[in-house]
Amino acid sequence: MNFQRGLGRDEPEINLIPLIDVLLVILIFLMVTTTYARFAELQINLPEAQGDSAKAMSAQITVDVDASGRYRIDNAAPPSPDVQSLAEALGRAAAGRQEPVVVISADAQASHQAVIRVMDAARRAGLARVTFVTQNAAP
Repeated sequence: MNFQRGLGRDEPEINLIPLIDVLLVILIFLMVTTTYARFAELQINLPEAQGDSAKAMSAQITVDVDASGRYRIDNAAPPSPDVQSLAEALGRAAAGRQEPVVVISADAQASHQAVIRVMDAARRAGLARVTFVTQNAAP
């Protein structure tokens, strides 16, 4: 029953300003916290680097890795390219040397796995000091 004839009902008002304020705060938060990385633009040209030339080390073991994944430890090829053979060859090369440094000279086209295999073999052989040979980057 409507006892108030003639009095119209007020239409409810929807205030959108607080909603817009909240949405703008969320948008600003997302823009600030989002990282914009373009992985397609990364061009890694290893092993070029700039730095000081290394000091001459008396006890060093040189490990060469070519582009096809072949190894040479102190100019001698290990019997096989697996980690255990590399570890044994590094252990033989380190015999009688005090705190030898493993110097890895890897080709720029060598696979990452080939270099990691040498590092794992050095760890298994108990050689904690590992360094890499790079060429100076062109200016």
